[in-house]
Amino acid sequence: MIKFVPLEKVLPLRSKMLRDGAPLEDCIFPTDKAEGIFHLAYYLGDTEVATVATFYPQHIEGRGGSGYQLRGMATDTPYFGKGYGALLIKYAVDYIKTAKAEYIWCNARTSAVDFYKKQGFEIISEEFEIPGVGPHYIMILNLI
Repeated sequence: MIKFVPLEKVLPLRSKMLRDGAPLEDCIFPTDKAEGIFHLAYYLGDTEVATVATFYPQHIEGRGGSGYQLRGMATDTPYFGKGYGALLIKYAVDYIKTAKAEYIWCNARTSAVDFYKKQGFEIISEEFEIPGVGPHYIMILNLI
């Protein structure tokens, strides 16, 4: 089951999967207070979280139109390849389309590029390094 959740529910997986177990307060992004932000979690049962992601209104520099940025997507290790991340993206796409956004974009870790391609995202940048995090590409999913 996918739910809209508060920030506190996404931080443990961000820490574990994206920041090598960093303290939760170090896993808060400056954009986590952006207007229009929402966090999603895919729950297995009542309490177990398999996948999380954060979305907020943000356009890509140099591109017109309304966009949302996807940040902090993480799936816990036992749930890799089970389709929970894909279902969470689909849920977010359906929701974001109601906001009349034209695209969703992200800074995708190089290791996650194939996952995002399967969801319909396309690479639109050269590979670049985020210090302390690793190599990434900018990817976009056009909604219209």
